[in-house]
Amino acid sequence: MNKEILRLALPNIITNITVPLLGMVDLAIVGHIGDETYIGAIALGTAIFNLIYWNFGFLRMGTSGLAAQAYGAGDNSEAMKILVRGITIAICAAVLLIALQWPIAKLSEAILNCSSETLKLTLTYFYIRIWAAPATLGLYAIKGWFIGMQNSKSPMVVAITLNIVNIVTSIVFVVWLKMDIAGVALGTVIAQYSGLLLAIALWFKHYGNMRHLIDIRGSLHKAEMKRFFKINSDIFLRTLCLCAVFTFIPAISANMGDRILAANTLIMQLFTLFSYIVDGYAYAGESLVGKYIGAKNPASLKKSIRYLLYWGIAFTAIFTLIYLFWSRDIYGILTNDTNVIDEAMSFNRWTLLIPICGFSAFIFDGIYIGATAAKSMRNIMFIATAVFFGGFFILQPAIGNDGLWIAFLLFLIFRGGLMWIRYKKVIVKPVENETNQ
Repeated sequence: MNKEILRLALPNIITNITVPLLGMVDLAIVGHIGDETYIGAIALGTAIFNLIYWNFGFLRMGTSGLAAQAYGAGDNSEAMKILVRGITIAICAAVLLIALQWPIAKLSEAILNCSSETLKLTLTYFYIRIWAAPATLGLYAIKGWFIGMQNSKSPMVVAITLNIVNIVTSIVFVVWLKMDIAGVALGTVIAQYSGLLLAIALWFKHYGNMRHLIDIRGSLHKAEMKRFFKINSDIFLRTLCLCAVFTFIPAISANMGDRILAANTLIMQLFTLFSYIVDGYAYAGESLVGKYIGAKNPASLKKSIRYLLYWGIAFTAIFTLIYLFWSRDIYGILTNDTNVIDEAMSFNRWTLLIPICGFSAFIFDGIYIGATAAKSMRNIMFIATAVFFGGFFILQPAIGNDGLWIAFLLFLIFRGGLMWIRYKKVIVKPVENETNQ
C-alpha cells in the first residue's frame, strides 16, 4: 500500500509544491522591488482570485472523485462523460467571470480596507490576471480527471512547465521590462494558457484512443447534469466557506495596517507551503479511495486511509521542526524588509502549530472527495467556519492579531477532527454494507 500511495503522492507533491513556490517567487519579486504596499497588493490580489477560483474547486474535486470511481468500476464511457461535463462547466464559468470583471473589481474595492496605493496595485493585478480564467478553470477539470484516472504524472508535468513559464515571464516583465506588479499578473496569464495547451496535448498522448467514447449529448443529458451538480453543489458550498475564511484573513489583516497585512501574508505562505505538500497525499487519497469504492473493496479502502494518515503525521513532524528552526530564514527569502520579518516572527508560535492542527483536515479532504461524501464535508465545514468567525470576534478585540491566528487554528482542528470522527460511518460502512449484500 505504501508503494501505491507514493506512486500517486510523490508526483502530486511535486505538482503541488510548485504552487506555493510560485507564490513565494511572486512575493519575493515584488518584495524586493517595492515596500510593504507591494506585498500587501499581491496578498489581496491573490485573495480575490482565491475567492473566485476556489468557489469552482468542485471542477477538480468533483471530477476526480467521480472519475476515480468510474476507473475502479472499469467504466471508461462514464469517465469520458465526467470529463466532458467538467470542461463544459469550466468554459461557461470562465466566460461569465470575464464578462463580470468590472462589478467583481468594484465589489472587491468596496470590501477591501487598505491604503489607496495598495488598492491601486491590487486592481492593476486583478484586471490583467482575470483573462487567465478560461485556462485556469479548464485546468481544474482536466487535472481532476487525470487524478481520478490514477495518473498523477501528467498534472506534475503540466504544473512544472506552467510554473517555470510563470517564473521566467514574471522575472522578464518585472526585472527587465520594469512592469512592476502588472508584469507578475501578465506572467501568470501566459503561464496558465501554456499549461492548458500542454494538458490537452498530454490527454491526446495518453487517452487519445478513448476519443470514440466522447458523447457530448449524453454527457450533458439533463439527468446526468442534475446528478453532477447535486454532488458538486455540496462541494461548492464547502469551498465557499473555505474561501470566506481565507479571504477574511488578508482583508481583516489590512484593517490592522499594512505591516500586519505583510506579516500575516508571510505566515500564510508557510501555511500554504505545508498544505500543498500534504495535499499530495490527499490527492492520492482521492485516487485510491475512489478506486476502492468503485471496485467495492472495503479491506483496501480501510488500509489506504490508515496509511495515508501515517504519512500525514510524518510530514507534520518534519514541517514543525523546519518552522521551529528556520522560519526567519524563509521569511528572509521572501522579503528584505526587516520590520515585516520581525513582525511575522512575533507571531511565530502560531506558525509552529499550523502543521499539527491542520494535517488531518487536508488528508481527510482527499478521503472524503474520493468517496464523493460531499454532504458530510459541507456540514463539517459549516461548523468549522462558524467556530472560526465566532472565535475571531470573541478573541481579536481582546488580544489583536493573536486572536485571528487562534481562531484559524480552531478552524483547522474542527475540520480535521470532525471528519476523523465521522469517516467510518460515512465512508467505510456504506462500502462494507454494499459488499455484504
